[in-house]
Amino acid sequence: MGTQERQAEAVSVEAPATRPHIVIGITSPQTCLVLTGRLRTLREAGFQVTLISGPGEMLDQTAKREGVEAIAIPMKREVFPLRDLVSFFRLYRVLRRLKPDLTEFSTPKAGLLGNIAARLAGVPKRVYMLRGLKLDTATGLKRRILLSAERTAAGFAQVVLCNSASLREEALALRIVAEEKLILLGMGSSNGVDTERFAPGPGELRATLGLSPDAFVVGFVGRLTRDKGIPELLEAFEAILAAEPRALLLLVGWFDAAEDALAPPLRRMINEHARIRCTGFVEDTAPYYLAMDLMVLPTWREGFPNVVLEASASGIPVITTLCTGSRDAVVPEVTGLLIPPGYPAAIEEAVLKLLRDPERRSQMGVAARAWAIEHYGNNQVLERTAEFYKSLLLPEREN
Repeated sequence: MGTQERQAEAVSVEAPATRPHIVIGITSPQTCLVLTGRLRTLREAGFQVTLISGPGEMLDQTAKREGVEAIAIPMKREVFPLRDLVSFFRLYRVLRRLKPDLTEFSTPKAGLLGNIAARLAGVPKRVYMLRGLKLDTATGLKRRILLSAERTAAGFAQVVLCNSASLREEALALRIVAEEKLILLGMGSSNGVDTERFAPGPGELRATLGLSPDAFVVGFVGRLTRDKGIPELLEAFEAILAAEPRALLLLVGWFDAAEDALAPPLRRMINEHARIRCTGFVEDTAPYYLAMDLMVLPTWREGFPNVVLEASASGIPVITTLCTGSRDAVVPEVTGLLIPPGYPAAIEEAVLKLLRDPERRSQMGVAARAWAIEHYGNNQVLERTAEFYKSLLLPEREN
């Protein structure tokens, strides 16, 4: 067993005579987007799996597709003390009824309420899946509250599973929890990437979208919010367009009604701009990468961006930032470029550098796919997770 696996705090339990039961909890059904394959792999590894989330069609669809049980418990991403208290008691009652062997809660609200409820309900093994740190873009009192919430969620868990190396470093620097609780499996990522589904190919989407064959397509995939760097990307794109009139910005994502939602003028600009295409929510993003010459993720905070892995597996070079999480997803100057967050001029410079050098783009795309296959194939990432969870349920003397 690896050193990192031995770091997990062990609590002596009897080896389960039947299928061990794991509960996966998230705040919003939107997060089901990053659970594809994870739930199914755990089920196929011998776990009985229950998914808890706020209600929504995506929760039901994910549970059906992955072959697991779904339980809807309303939870709000923002702070609502009375509603949060109701959500907590619902979580506690469900966990008392299910009596799972292991829980994995992630995202800030579910992580906080779920880990406390799991501890009070007597769940033997409790994992906090740290997907990112919302406090990275917060200041003042809000930052202190978010930091306190992270420390509480981690404190009620026995293992804090970090999504990337830099996220683990940040959690340690912030003293969120003791170092021995912070676990990184492999090179990070909660799901890896399906390298068969996301793969280079001719693609027909440019024609479907009415894009001219000679257009320089700069892509973005994800929520259209401030924290994803959309305001900076839009400012940079105007300069890019002035230098390269054939440039086109393809935004594969939706206007998320979150705390960092885009202001109405920026939304209007996106919807009305002649050289910007915005798709709205897309369930299958794979064909869209093949319509891009490169992808930009000018994010302010990440845990480990799945979209970068998807673009890399598709043979597309990526420009992203030096922020926590995102800097782990690119090999600088090999699979893409890293830039500081918050600087439209840096986006402009990096995009123009790659747009004007097709040979370098091609080389980076080939290297990106090879790197994704070597380190982040979803089978190896997910199987590593399943084996780690099995190890947590062994009697203490075997850990």
